[in-house]
Amino acid sequence: MQVSSRPQKAVLKLDMYDDKDKKKAMKIVSGFAGVDSIDINTKDQKLTVTGAIDPVKLVGKLRKTFSTEIISVGPAKEAQKKDENKKDDQDKKKDDNKGNKADPAKVHPFPYLYYQPPPPPPLPYYYGRHVSVEEDPNGCVIC
Repeated sequence: MQVSSRPQKAVLKLDMYDDKDKKKAMKIVSGFAGVDSIDINTKDQKLTVTGAIDPVKLVGKLRKTFSTEIISVGPAKEAQKKDENKKDDQDKKKDDNKGNKADPAKVHPFPYLYYQPPPPPPLPYYYGRHVSVEEDPNGCVIC
């Protein structure tokens, strides 16, 4: 899947009725590359996804399981990003003082793309022997 470069915030309305539906929606959405955060409000039946995602493909996947409507799509809030960048800079300075230890969450923020396994190989076709009863000595038990 191709991931868009700009982070977006998509608010979707899903027909969810219980925790089982909530788990299904979480599993589908978390399988997309570029998802930063997922927020599900079961009371209002709203799903908010933030990240570098394609909302059309996301809705296409969700519509296979749920009745889905797009409420709004827009850019993610940049003010939060700037604050996080300042905190990250301070954390990097602290990490440099401690040593060169790589944080696995920063190295691979979302390690797996959505993967659908290939179909199983076709079953082999076994050919039966076509021998008449007269040629086969074990063919007739009554005689």
